[in-house]
Amino acid sequence: MKKIFALLLSAALLVTLLAACGGGNTTDTDTDTQEPAADASTTQVEEQEPDTGDASKDDPLNQDEIGEKELLVVSFGTSYNDSRRETIGAIEKAMQTAFPDYSVRRAFTSQIIIDHVKDRDGVTIDNVEQALERAVNNGVKTLVVQPTHLMNGLEYEELTDELAKYSDSFEKIAIGDPLLTSDADFEAVMTAITDATKDAADGKTAICFMGHGTTADSNSVYSKMQTLLTDKGFNDYYVGTVEATPSLDDVLAAVQKGNYEKVILRPLMIVAGDHANNDMAGDEDDSWKSTFEKAGYTVDCQVEGLGQLEAIQQLFVEHAKAAVASAEAE
Repeated sequence: MKKIFALLLSAALLVTLLAACGGGNTTDTDTDTQEPAADASTTQVEEQEPDTGDASKDDPLNQDEIGEKELLVVSFGTSYNDSRRETIGAIEKAMQTAFPDYSVRRAFTSQIIIDHVKDRDGVTIDNVEQALERAVNNGVKTLVVQPTHLMNGLEYEELTDELAKYSDSFEKIAIGDPLLTSDADFEAVMTAITDATKDAADGKTAICFMGHGTTADSNSVYSKMQTLLTDKGFNDYYVGTVEATPSLDDVLAAVQKGNYEKVILRPLMIVAGDHANNDMAGDEDDSWKSTFEKAGYTVDCQVEGLGQLEAIQQLFVEHAKAAVASAEAE
């Protein structure tokens, strides 16, 4: 079974790479994650960082004494301490509750964020290789990996490729699906975000969600979510991206066709990191907030990652349950 698993992982990677070649060159982290490419720590750190919260309140889940069963939660990561605790940390706690027989551990895929949090806060977070080596050294026999990626893009496939290298290191191994995988997932996420904002849907308020975006084919998740919202009658809801399409200009043009007085902005990302705080809610001239204000709207920025919603946490739990069942069936 382990050899079959490795072959399947390699095949999945090949298919994704071929698809990416057809969809254009990806120069960022593909944004199948919650906070790709431009966290506060990725390219340049300003001389005075914003207050991102108390890192000591967040558990990095890098302890040994794991036991024979491990559930490794893999995230891109964020250096925003409060958001990390309220989103990724909340998802991990939901996993601990749902799987009491498993030791839940954390890994981030962004080494830049890992290094920045270590240098700034003295907090050590494992990268994927370190987490897998920790599992091996602790004698883990059953390893289940649940990513908190938004979509099945390049980064998710890179994770499966990394796991394939360890297929002979564990007796049983499985990986869960990203958040938006099946049609049922899209329905569940749509319900979660509309339930979270239903009190604001008064016909005079446009509710806009900002995703990251990618040049890869997986960017289609944003247009699919927009289509689903419209088809289900959520006509005051709009989805756009920071770095792809639909763009901010596309969302603004769509909103201006309505008779709105107010705009609510929320991130369509697992965490509320640099993109949410700056590209969406920042005071710079080209931020979403400033752009809508200049267009004459009253703007309410709700800087809350999807991971704060219990329904999203439980959807990840359901994906992990399927992975656990697959692993234990071997």
